[in-house]
Amino acid sequence: MEYDEKLARFRQVHLNPFNKQLGPWQHEQGPGKEALQVASEEALPELPPGEPEFRCPERVMDLGLSEDHFARPVGLFLASDIQQLRQAIQECKQVILELPEHSEKQKDAVVRLIHLRLKLQELKDPSEDEPNIRVLLEHRFYKEKSKSVKQTCDKCHTVIWGLIQTWYTCTGCYYRCHSKCLNLISKPCVRSKVSHQAEYELNICPEAGLDSQDYRCAECRAPISLRGVPSEARQCDYTGQYYCSHCHWNDLAVIPARVVHNWDFEPRKVSRGSMRYLALMVSRPVLRLREINPLLFNYVEELVEIRKLRQDILLMKPYFITCREAMAARLLLQLQHRQHFVESDEMYSVQDLLDARTGRLGCSLADTHTLFAKHIKLDCERCQAKGFVCELCREGDVLFPFDSHTSVCADCSAVFHRDCYYDNSTTCPRCARLTLRKQSLFQEPGPDVDA
Repeated sequence: MEYDEKLARFRQVHLNPFNKQLGPWQHEQGPGKEALQVASEEALPELPPGEPEFRCPERVMDLGLSEDHFARPVGLFLASDIQQLRQAIQECKQVILELPEHSEKQKDAVVRLIHLRLKLQELKDPSEDEPNIRVLLEHRFYKEKSKSVKQTCDKCHTVIWGLIQTWYTCTGCYYRCHSKCLNLISKPCVRSKVSHQAEYELNICPEAGLDSQDYRCAECRAPISLRGVPSEARQCDYTGQYYCSHCHWNDLAVIPARVVHNWDFEPRKVSRGSMRYLALMVSRPVLRLREINPLLFNYVEELVEIRKLRQDILLMKPYFITCREAMAARLLLQLQHRQHFVESDEMYSVQDLLDARTGRLGCSLADTHTLFAKHIKLDCERCQAKGFVCELCREGDVLFPFDSHTSVCADCSAVFHRDCYYDNSTTCPRCARLTLRKQSLFQEPGPDVDA
Protein backbone atom coordinates (compact mmCIF):
# COMPACT_ATOMS: atom_id res chain seq x y z
CA MET A 1 0.00 0.00 0.00
CA GLU A 2 2.90 2.35 0.72
CA TYR A 3 4.17 1.76 -2.86
CA ASP A 4 0.75 2.59 -4.29
CA GLU A 5 0.59 5.86 -2.40
CA LYS A 6 4.03 6.94 -3.64
CA LEU A 7 3.17 6.00 -7.24
CA ALA A 8 -0.10 7.93 -7.12
CA ARG A 9 1.62 11.00 -5.66
CA PHE A 10 4.30 10.82 -8.37
CA ARG A 11 1.69 10.67 -11.15
CA GLN A 12 -0.31 13.50 -9.67
CA VAL A 13 2.72 15.78 -9.62
CA HIS A 14 3.88 15.00 -13.18
CA LEU A 15 0.53 14.95 -14.95
CA ASN A 16 -0.76 18.24 -13.53
CA PRO A 17 1.70 21.11 -13.04
CA PHE A 18 -0.75 22.85 -10.73
CA ASN A 19 -0.84 19.95 -8.21
CA LYS A 20 2.81 19.90 -7.25
CA GLN A 21 4.01 19.11 -3.78
CA LEU A 22 3.02 21.54 -1.13
CA GLY A 23 5.29 24.50 -0.74
CA PRO A 24 6.00 26.48 2.36
CA TRP A 25 3.12 28.84 1.70
CA GLN A 26 0.69 25.95 1.33
CA HIS A 27 1.57 24.46 4.75
CA GLU A 28 0.38 27.67 6.31
CA GLN A 29 -3.15 27.16 4.99
CA GLY A 30 -3.97 24.76 7.82
CA PRO A 31 -4.35 21.04 8.35
CA GLY A 32 -7.76 20.87 6.73
CA LYS A 33 -6.56 20.92 3.14
CA GLU A 34 -3.70 18.58 3.92
CA ALA A 35 -6.17 16.08 5.37
CA LEU A 36 -8.29 16.50 2.26
CA GLN A 37 -5.31 15.68 0.09
CA VAL A 38 -4.44 12.60 2.16
CA ALA A 39 -8.06 11.46 1.96
CA SER A 40 -8.01 11.82 -1.82
CA GLU A 41 -4.81 9.81 -1.99
CA GLU A 42 -6.29 7.04 0.14
CA ALA A 43 -9.26 6.87 -2.25
CA LEU A 44 -7.00 5.76 -5.06
CA PRO A 45 -7.85 2.30 -6.42
CA GLU A 46 -5.21 -0.33 -5.92
CA LEU A 47 -3.15 -1.08 -9.03
CA PRO A 48 -3.27 -4.72 -10.06
CA PRO A 49 0.19 -6.27 -10.30
CA GLY A 50 1.75 -6.43 -13.79
CA GLU A 51 -0.61 -3.82 -15.29
CA PRO A 52 0.90 -0.31 -14.96
CA GLU A 53 -2.26 1.58 -15.91
CA PHE A 54 -1.77 5.38 -15.95
CA ARG A 55 -4.72 6.59 -13.97
CA CYS A 56 -4.81 9.58 -11.70
CA PRO A 57 -7.27 11.09 -9.23
CA GLU A 58 -9.58 13.93 -10.04
CA ARG A 59 -7.28 16.80 -10.94
CA VAL A 60 -7.93 20.34 -9.78
CA MET A 61 -7.94 22.90 -12.65
CA ASP A 62 -7.03 20.23 -15.19
CA LEU A 63 -7.56 22.11 -18.43
CA GLY A 64 -5.53 19.90 -20.66
CA LEU A 65 -2.53 22.06 -19.87
CA SER A 66 -0.34 19.30 -18.56
CA GLU A 67 -0.34 17.27 -21.75
CA ASP A 68 2.24 17.49 -24.47
CA HIS A 69 0.14 18.87 -27.30
CA PHE A 70 2.69 17.85 -29.88
CA ALA A 71 1.46 14.32 -29.19
CA ARG A 72 -2.10 13.13 -28.59
CA PRO A 73 -3.24 14.71 -25.30
CA VAL A 74 -4.97 12.88 -22.49
CA GLY A 75 -7.05 14.17 -19.65
CA LEU A 76 -10.29 16.05 -19.45
CA PHE A 77 -10.66 16.39 -23.23
CA LEU A 78 -8.71 15.53 -26.38
CA ALA A 79 -7.16 18.73 -27.72
CA SER A 80 -6.70 17.30 -31.18
CA ASP A 81 -8.62 19.81 -33.31
CA ILE A 82 -8.72 23.57 -33.63
CA GLN A 83 -11.91 24.07 -31.63
CA GLN A 84 -10.64 22.16 -28.62
CA LEU A 85 -7.27 23.90 -28.73
CA ARG A 86 -8.99 27.28 -28.72
CA GLN A 87 -11.05 26.22 -25.72
CA ALA A 88 -7.89 25.10 -23.92
CA ILE A 89 -6.19 28.41 -24.71
CA GLN A 90 -9.11 30.44 -23.30
CA GLU A 91 -9.25 28.37 -20.13
CA CYS A 92 -5.48 28.62 -19.74
CA LYS A 93 -5.69 32.40 -20.00
CA GLN A 94 -8.31 32.45 -17.28
CA VAL A 95 -6.17 30.28 -15.04
CA ILE A 96 -3.17 32.60 -15.53
CA LEU A 97 -5.26 35.59 -14.44
CA GLU A 98 -6.48 33.81 -11.32
CA LEU A 99 -3.07 32.58 -10.16
CA PRO A 100 -0.82 34.74 -7.93
CA GLU A 101 1.57 37.09 -9.74
CA HIS A 102 5.08 35.76 -10.41
CA SER A 103 4.29 32.40 -8.85
CA GLU A 104 5.68 29.12 -10.11
CA LYS A 105 2.21 27.94 -11.04
CA GLN A 106 1.62 31.01 -13.17
CA LYS A 107 4.96 30.52 -14.96
CA ASP A 108 4.06 26.89 -15.71
CA ALA A 109 0.69 27.99 -17.04
CA VAL A 110 2.32 30.57 -19.34
CA VAL A 111 4.69 27.94 -20.73
CA ARG A 112 1.75 25.62 -21.37
CA LEU A 113 -0.15 28.43 -23.08
CA ILE A 114 2.76 28.92 -25.47
CA HIS A 115 2.75 25.23 -26.36
CA LEU A 116 -0.99 25.32 -26.98
CA ARG A 117 -0.67 28.29 -29.31
CA LEU A 118 2.20 26.68 -31.22
CA LYS A 119 0.10 23.56 -31.70
CA LEU A 120 -2.87 25.63 -32.85
CA GLN A 121 -0.71 27.45 -35.40
CA GLU A 122 0.65 24.16 -36.70
CA LEU A 123 -2.86 22.89 -37.33
CA LYS A 124 -3.83 26.14 -39.09
CA ASP A 125 -0.62 26.50 -41.12
CA PRO A 126 1.03 23.12 -41.84
CA SER A 127 4.50 23.45 -43.37
CA GLU A 128 5.59 19.93 -44.20
CA ASP A 129 3.88 19.76 -47.60
CA GLU A 130 4.74 23.27 -48.80
CA PRO A 131 6.83 23.36 -52.01
CA ASN A 132 10.14 25.21 -52.03
CA ILE A 133 9.42 27.15 -55.25
CA ARG A 134 6.18 28.79 -56.37
CA VAL A 135 5.71 30.84 -59.57
CA LEU A 136 2.75 33.27 -59.61
CA LEU A 137 2.18 36.41 -61.73
CA GLU A 138 5.84 36.42 -62.81
CA HIS A 139 6.87 36.23 -59.14
CA ARG A 140 9.35 33.49 -58.33
CA PHE A 141 8.75 32.66 -54.70
CA TYR A 142 11.23 30.68 -52.61
CA LYS A 143 10.31 29.27 -49.22
CA GLU A 144 12.30 30.97 -46.52
CA LYS A 145 14.13 28.94 -43.90
CA SER A 146 14.93 31.78 -41.52
CA LYS A 147 12.99 31.38 -38.29
CA SER A 148 14.32 34.30 -36.25
CA VAL A 149 13.64 37.22 -38.63
CA LYS A 150 10.32 39.01 -38.16
CA GLN A 151 8.83 40.32 -41.41
CA THR A 152 5.53 41.82 -42.52
CA CYS A 153 3.30 40.12 -45.06
CA ASP A 154 2.80 42.34 -48.12
CA LYS A 155 -0.64 40.84 -48.74
CA CYS A 156 -2.43 40.71 -45.39
CA HIS A 157 -0.18 43.33 -43.68
CA THR A 158 0.29 41.23 -40.56
CA VAL A 159 3.49 40.03 -38.91
CA ILE A 160 5.14 36.88 -40.24
CA TRP A 161 6.25 34.75 -37.30
CA GLY A 162 9.03 32.73 -38.87
CA LEU A 163 9.22 30.35 -35.93
CA ILE A 164 5.75 28.91 -36.49
CA GLN A 165 4.66 30.14 -39.95
CA THR A 166 5.74 29.27 -43.48
CA TRP A 167 6.53 32.27 -45.67
CA TYR A 168 7.88 33.01 -49.13
CA THR A 169 10.01 35.73 -50.73
CA CYS A 170 10.08 36.67 -54.42
CA THR A 171 13.66 36.63 -55.67
CA GLY A 172 12.85 39.32 -58.23
CA CYS A 173 11.12 42.09 -56.25
CA TYR A 174 11.47 40.76 -52.67
CA TYR A 175 7.71 40.55 -52.16
CA ARG A 176 7.08 38.66 -48.87
CA CYS A 177 3.95 36.87 -47.80
CA HIS A 178 2.55 33.94 -45.82
CA SER A 179 2.11 30.64 -47.60
CA LYS A 180 -1.64 30.95 -47.04
CA CYS A 181 -1.62 34.35 -48.83
CA LEU A 182 0.14 33.16 -52.00
CA ASN A 183 -3.02 32.34 -53.92
CA LEU A 184 -4.55 35.72 -53.02
CA ILE A 185 -1.78 37.81 -54.63
CA SER A 186 -2.98 40.12 -57.42
CA LYS A 187 0.11 42.32 -57.98
CA PRO A 188 2.57 41.20 -60.67
CA CYS A 189 6.31 41.16 -60.09
CA VAL A 190 7.92 44.60 -60.43
CA ARG A 191 11.07 43.12 -61.98
CA SER A 192 9.13 42.37 -65.17
CA LYS A 193 8.43 46.10 -65.50
CA VAL A 194 12.12 46.85 -64.95
CA SER A 195 13.07 44.35 -67.67
CA HIS A 196 10.64 45.73 -70.25
CA GLN A 197 10.62 49.44 -69.35
CA ALA A 198 13.82 50.50 -67.60
CA GLU A 199 13.24 54.24 -67.37
CA TYR A 200 12.33 56.79 -64.73
CA GLU A 201 9.48 59.22 -64.42
CA LEU A 202 11.44 62.49 -64.69
CA ASN A 203 8.57 64.88 -63.97
CA ILE A 204 8.46 65.96 -60.33
CA CYS A 205 5.35 64.48 -58.68
CA PRO A 206 3.10 64.54 -61.79
CA GLU A 207 -0.23 64.79 -59.94
CA ALA A 208 -3.47 64.49 -61.94
CA GLY A 209 -6.02 64.43 -59.11
CA LEU A 210 -8.29 61.87 -57.52
CA ASP A 211 -11.00 62.45 -60.11
CA SER A 212 -8.71 61.13 -62.84
CA GLN A 213 -8.47 57.89 -60.82
CA ASP A 214 -12.24 57.74 -60.28
CA TYR A 215 -11.55 58.07 -56.54
CA ARG A 216 -9.97 54.64 -56.47
CA CYS A 217 -6.54 53.31 -55.56
CA ALA A 218 -4.18 53.44 -58.54
CA GLU A 219 -3.05 49.87 -57.87
CA CYS A 220 -5.81 47.74 -56.31
CA ARG A 221 -8.74 49.99 -57.34
CA ALA A 222 -10.16 50.12 -53.83
CA PRO A 223 -12.35 53.18 -53.04
CA ILE A 224 -10.35 56.03 -51.43
CA SER A 225 -10.87 59.67 -50.45
CA LEU A 226 -8.95 62.49 -48.79
CA ARG A 227 -11.37 62.35 -45.83
CA GLY A 228 -10.30 58.79 -45.03
CA VAL A 229 -13.73 57.27 -45.77
CA PRO A 230 -13.81 54.43 -46.68
CA SER A 231 -10.00 54.48 -46.91
CA GLU A 232 -7.36 57.18 -46.66
CA ALA A 233 -5.87 58.43 -49.94
CA ARG A 234 -2.07 58.57 -49.79
CA GLN A 235 -0.06 60.24 -52.54
CA CYS A 236 3.10 58.72 -54.01
CA ASP A 237 5.70 61.42 -54.65
CA TYR A 238 7.22 59.39 -57.51
CA THR A 239 4.15 58.67 -59.63
CA GLY A 240 1.95 61.50 -58.34
CA GLN A 241 -0.97 59.07 -57.98
CA TYR A 242 -3.03 58.21 -54.92
CA TYR A 243 -3.12 54.83 -53.20
CA CYS A 244 -4.95 53.14 -50.35
CA SER A 245 -3.28 52.32 -47.03
CA HIS A 246 -2.75 48.70 -48.13
CA CYS A 247 -0.75 49.75 -51.20
CA HIS A 248 0.99 52.75 -49.60
CA TRP A 249 2.79 52.18 -46.30
CA ASN A 250 4.44 55.62 -46.16
CA ASP A 251 7.79 54.17 -47.20
CA LEU A 252 10.52 56.70 -47.94
CA ALA A 253 12.69 56.80 -51.08
CA VAL A 254 14.87 59.25 -53.01
CA ILE A 255 13.03 60.59 -56.07
CA PRO A 256 15.18 60.54 -59.27
CA ALA A 257 13.35 63.50 -60.84
CA ARG A 258 14.13 65.70 -57.85
CA VAL A 259 17.78 64.63 -57.98
CA VAL A 260 18.45 65.41 -61.65
CA HIS A 261 16.50 68.69 -61.67
CA ASN A 262 17.07 70.10 -58.18
CA TRP A 263 19.96 68.00 -56.81
CA ASP A 264 17.52 67.16 -53.99
CA PHE A 265 18.14 63.88 -52.15
CA GLU A 266 15.54 64.18 -49.40
CA PRO A 267 13.53 60.91 -49.13
CA ARG A 268 9.80 61.24 -49.70
CA LYS A 269 6.79 59.01 -49.24
CA VAL A 270 6.14 56.51 -52.02
CA SER A 271 3.87 53.51 -52.55
CA ARG A 272 5.02 49.93 -52.07
CA GLY A 273 5.18 49.30 -55.81
CA SER A 274 7.19 52.47 -56.44
CA MET A 275 9.55 51.63 -53.60
CA ARG A 276 10.33 48.22 -55.10
CA TYR A 277 10.72 49.69 -58.59
CA LEU A 278 13.12 52.38 -57.38
CA ALA A 279 15.08 49.82 -55.38
CA LEU A 280 15.54 47.61 -58.46
CA MET A 281 16.44 50.57 -60.67
CA VAL A 282 18.88 52.29 -58.32
CA SER A 283 21.99 50.76 -59.93
CA ARG A 284 20.85 50.88 -63.55
CA PRO A 285 22.65 53.53 -65.68
CA VAL A 286 19.66 55.08 -67.47
CA LEU A 287 20.22 58.79 -66.74
CA ARG A 288 21.88 60.82 -69.49
CA LEU A 289 22.56 63.99 -67.52
CA ARG A 290 23.88 66.05 -70.45
CA GLU A 291 20.49 65.74 -72.16
CA ILE A 292 18.23 65.89 -69.09
CA ASN A 293 19.90 68.81 -67.31
CA PRO A 294 23.19 70.01 -68.84
CA LEU A 295 23.34 72.98 -66.43
CA LEU A 296 23.77 70.62 -63.51
CA PHE A 297 27.51 70.37 -64.24
CA ASN A 298 27.82 74.14 -63.78
CA TYR A 299 26.53 74.01 -60.22
CA VAL A 300 27.78 70.66 -58.90
CA GLU A 301 31.58 70.54 -58.77
CA GLU A 302 31.63 66.85 -57.85
CA LEU A 303 30.05 65.92 -61.17
CA VAL A 304 32.69 67.88 -63.10
CA GLU A 305 35.49 66.02 -61.35
CA ILE A 306 33.79 62.66 -61.85
CA ARG A 307 33.24 63.34 -65.54
CA LYS A 308 36.95 64.14 -66.02
CA LEU A 309 38.00 60.94 -64.24
CA ARG A 310 35.61 58.89 -66.34
CA GLN A 311 36.96 60.42 -69.55
CA ASP A 312 40.52 59.59 -68.49
CA ILE A 313 39.58 55.99 -67.71
CA LEU A 314 38.07 55.64 -71.17
CA LEU A 315 41.38 56.87 -72.64
CA MET A 316 43.23 54.24 -70.57
CA LYS A 317 41.00 51.40 -71.71
CA PRO A 318 42.77 50.80 -75.10
CA TYR A 319 46.06 50.33 -73.26
CA PHE A 320 44.61 47.59 -71.07
CA ILE A 321 42.87 45.77 -73.90
CA THR A 322 46.16 45.36 -75.79
CA CYS A 323 48.30 44.63 -72.72
CA ARG A 324 48.78 41.02 -71.60
CA GLU A 325 49.85 41.99 -68.10
CA ALA A 326 46.81 44.17 -67.62
CA MET A 327 44.48 41.46 -68.90
CA ALA A 328 46.11 38.90 -66.63
CA ALA A 329 45.78 41.23 -63.65
CA ARG A 330 42.18 42.04 -64.66
CA LEU A 331 42.59 45.68 -63.91
CA LEU A 332 39.32 46.64 -65.55
CA LEU A 333 37.50 44.52 -62.96
CA GLN A 334 38.21 47.30 -60.49
CA LEU A 335 35.05 48.83 -61.95
CA GLN A 336 32.99 45.66 -62.15
CA HIS A 337 30.20 47.20 -60.06
CA ARG A 338 30.05 50.14 -62.46
CA GLN A 339 30.66 48.62 -65.87
CA HIS A 340 29.08 51.61 -67.61
CA PHE A 341 32.13 53.65 -66.56
CA VAL A 342 34.29 51.75 -69.05
CA GLU A 343 31.72 52.05 -71.83
CA SER A 344 30.87 55.77 -71.91
CA ASP A 345 31.08 58.91 -69.81
CA GLU A 346 27.48 60.03 -70.25
CA MET A 347 25.28 57.49 -68.44
CA TYR A 348 24.67 57.66 -64.71
CA SER A 349 22.64 55.68 -62.22
CA VAL A 350 20.86 57.03 -59.15
CA GLN A 351 23.41 55.18 -57.01
CA ASP A 352 26.20 57.05 -58.82
CA LEU A 353 24.57 60.36 -57.94
CA LEU A 354 24.02 59.31 -54.34
CA ASP A 355 27.68 58.34 -54.01
CA ALA A 356 28.78 61.53 -55.79
CA ARG A 357 26.90 63.63 -53.25
CA THR A 358 28.54 61.87 -50.30
CA GLY A 359 32.00 62.02 -51.95
CA ARG A 360 32.42 58.27 -52.03
CA LEU A 361 32.34 57.98 -55.81
CA GLY A 362 34.96 60.68 -56.33
CA CYS A 363 37.38 59.04 -53.89
CA SER A 364 36.97 55.55 -55.35
CA LEU A 365 37.37 56.81 -58.92
CA ALA A 366 40.48 58.78 -57.97
CA ASP A 367 42.05 55.65 -56.46
CA THR A 368 41.19 53.61 -59.56
CA HIS A 369 42.58 56.35 -61.81
CA THR A 370 45.86 56.36 -59.85
CA LEU A 371 46.16 52.56 -60.08
CA PHE A 372 45.55 52.55 -63.83
CA ALA A 373 47.99 55.40 -64.49
CA LYS A 374 50.67 53.70 -62.41
CA HIS A 375 50.45 50.55 -64.52
CA ILE A 376 50.67 52.45 -67.81
CA LYS A 377 53.38 54.98 -66.93
CA LEU A 378 55.57 53.05 -64.47
CA ASP A 379 54.92 49.31 -64.21
CA CYS A 380 54.43 48.16 -67.80
CA GLU A 381 57.09 48.73 -70.50
CA ARG A 382 54.72 47.84 -73.32
CA CYS A 383 52.25 50.51 -72.24
CA GLN A 384 55.07 53.03 -71.83
CA ALA A 385 56.14 52.38 -75.43
CA LYS A 386 52.69 53.51 -76.61
CA GLY A 387 53.22 57.03 -75.32
CA PHE A 388 53.52 60.19 -77.45
CA VAL A 389 56.10 62.93 -78.03
CA CYS A 390 54.90 66.45 -78.57
CA GLU A 391 55.45 67.10 -82.28
CA LEU A 392 55.26 70.84 -81.81
CA CYS A 393 58.14 71.33 -79.37
CA ARG A 394 59.66 67.82 -79.38
CA GLU A 395 60.76 68.34 -75.80
CA GLY A 396 59.83 66.93 -72.43
CA ASP A 397 58.81 63.49 -71.21
CA VAL A 398 56.61 60.92 -72.90
CA LEU A 399 53.03 62.10 -73.02
CA PHE A 400 49.81 60.15 -72.54
CA PRO A 401 46.31 61.30 -73.48
CA PHE A 402 45.03 61.14 -69.89
CA ASP A 403 47.71 63.48 -68.50
CA SER A 404 46.31 66.69 -67.06
CA HIS A 405 48.75 68.96 -68.98
CA THR A 406 48.12 67.50 -72.44
CA SER A 407 45.67 68.05 -75.27
CA VAL A 408 44.48 65.45 -77.77
CA CYS A 409 43.71 66.13 -81.42
CA ALA A 410 40.09 65.25 -82.09
CA ASP A 411 40.86 64.04 -85.62
CA CYS A 412 44.01 61.90 -85.33
CA SER A 413 44.25 61.43 -81.51
CA ALA A 414 47.78 62.79 -81.42
CA VAL A 415 48.94 64.12 -78.03
CA PHE A 416 50.62 67.50 -77.45
CA HIS A 417 51.50 69.75 -74.57
CA ARG A 418 48.46 71.86 -73.83
CA ASP A 419 50.43 75.10 -73.98
CA CYS A 420 52.05 74.13 -77.30
CA TYR A 421 48.75 73.07 -78.84
CA TYR A 422 46.86 76.27 -78.03
CA ASP A 423 49.80 78.63 -78.66
CA ASN A 424 50.43 77.20 -82.11
CA SER A 425 48.32 78.96 -84.71
CA THR A 426 48.67 76.19 -87.26
CA THR A 427 46.71 72.97 -87.34
CA CYS A 428 47.86 69.65 -85.95
CA PRO A 429 51.14 68.64 -87.66
CA ARG A 430 50.06 65.04 -88.05
CA CYS A 431 46.74 66.04 -89.60
CA ALA A 432 48.56 68.41 -91.94
CA ARG A 433 50.88 65.64 -93.13
CA LEU A 434 47.96 63.29 -93.66
CA THR A 435 46.16 65.93 -95.69
CA LEU A 436 49.20 66.52 -97.93
CA ARG A 437 49.64 62.80 -98.45
CA LYS A 438 46.02 62.38 -99.52
CA GLN A 439 46.33 65.29 -101.91
CA SER A 440 49.46 63.85 -103.50
CA LEU A 441 47.80 60.50 -104.00
CA PHE A 442 44.76 61.89 -105.73
CA GLN A 443 46.49 64.72 -107.63
CA GLU A 444 46.11 64.45 -111.41
CA PRO A 445 49.39 64.15 -113.42
CA GLY A 446 50.43 67.30 -115.37
CA PRO A 447 50.91 67.56 -119.24
CA ASP A 448 53.85 65.71 -120.81
CA VAL A 449 56.61 68.25 -121.62
CA ASP A 450 58.31 66.09 -124.29
CA ALA A 451 55.06 65.84 -126.18
